[in-house]
Amino acid sequence: MGMKLVPSALSAAARAERKRTRLARQAPPGALQDYLATPLDGLRTPLSQARLLAVDLETTGLDPARDLVLSIGFVPIDGLSIRLGGAGGSIVCPPSRGVDAGRGPGQSAAVHGLTDDVVAAGVPLREALEQVLVALRGRVLVAHFVSIERDFLAAACRRLHGVDLPLTMIDTLELQRLIVAGPEGHVRGGALRLAAAREHFGLPRYRAHDAVTDALACAELYLAQVAHLGRRGEAPLSHVLE
Repeated sequence: MGMKLVPSALSAAARAERKRTRLARQAPPGALQDYLATPLDGLRTPLSQARLLAVDLETTGLDPARDLVLSIGFVPIDGLSIRLGGAGGSIVCPPSRGVDAGRGPGQSAAVHGLTDDVVAAGVPLREALEQVLVALRGRVLVAHFVSIERDFLAAACRRLHGVDLPLTMIDTLELQRLIVAGPEGHVRGGALRLAAAREHFGLPRYRAHDAVTDALACAELYLAQVAHLGRRGEAPLSHVLE
């Protein structure tokens, strides 16, 4: 099965690159400006040479306007290899000021296990965001159901720096949809979840809802998907972009 070029991915990546160049002039000096000013790999870069970063966020919900980031994890992918030495992440403590001051995980702790005392010992969102932006410099973001990472990271940049965060992205959920959808595009319920997608390729089961572990799980899934979709990494980056 060969990868199919999606023209909309080309235009979306081109728009993001133009926006990055413009915003780099507006961003304050620091990790965000460095990220925006650093060119990404070209769309024709073979996947075997592409520089990516698998990212996972744990949050209190799905709405970046009202929910909080509790942890961020990331793992670099260099071509067709995962670079575990570059993996990292942070637990994020609640804001000490503003409308969200003192808020904690609440009922979401039952899902991710990040209780009030755990997040209270974390780092401020500004520090956690800076860490992931440094790791993301020059890399394409990879995530499973990437809209969560896209929306929460962009909201954090707007809130903390007054500048948006245009991202060039790969969504392993959408790659899995391409792989498992039948002739009529039907996907059975639950088949696109991260654990189910990994099971499809015989990948080991990991404990879910730990940000660094989920980022690693996403990175491994991406490599399995690329191997399945074809041409041993010779396909260009444009073929898998969101």
